[in-house]
Amino acid sequence: MSTLLPAAAVSAILQGYGDRQGPVTDASAELHRLCGCLELLLQFDQKEQKRDTEAARFVRSQDKLKTPLGKGRAFIRFCLVHGQLAEALQLCLLNPELTREWYGPRSPLLCPELWEDILDSLYALSGVAFDLDLQRPDLDGLPLPLFLGPPG
Repeated sequence: MSTLLPAAAVSAILQGYGDRQGPVTDASAELHRLCGCLELLLQFDQKEQKRDTEAARFVRSQDKLKTPLGKGRAFIRFCLVHGQLAEALQLCLLNPELTREWYGPRSPLLCPELWEDILDSLYALSGVAFDLDLQRPDLDGLPLPLFLGPPG
């Protein structure tokens, strides 16, 4: 379960990019690690859902994205760029009924004992700038690990 928690990946981002050292870009190996961890966390025992949030509307507007994986990656990237990932996740976690709609019983997101560590890690990213291509055309097809560099 600890491999699903983003603490180590967040720590690597903070070491490399904290204190306004420059934005995290698509070429960042640390971004690759963080996004891989977030994908695993958010996909683990996830159910198919549709919600109307700013990030969800952005993802739906991306006609080129055809798979849930690509849409999930676009959601993560949008939230990182706009500093909304921790808040979006916290809003879900504060509503246990909503969380159970989105996730099955094995999800770490249904384990209140893990919420503080997950949210603390994600809120630590609020001081980090992310300069990511939100129109990246290859989010559906990139294998894990993703974000190794610019689209080729």
